[in-house]
Amino acid sequence: MDMGAKDKLRHKAEELKGRAKKSVGHATDDERLRDKGRTDQARGSMKQAGEKIKDAGKKVKGAFKK
Repeated sequence: MDMGAKDKLRHKAEELKGRAKKSVGHATDDERLRDKGRTDQARGSMKQAGEKIKDAGKKVKGAFKK
């Protein structure tokens, strides 16, 4: 598995962990846990977006090499 795939997997796991924390926080009325989950979920989503931008940049760069 290349480094990019590992990063994507790690970012998706972070997002899912945040989603789980947020759900548990809602279920238990724990605002702190819910907010931490939202933060983790947003952080994972932003990192995934960054990976997508990097992938798009590589495709554009590759198109000009041909």
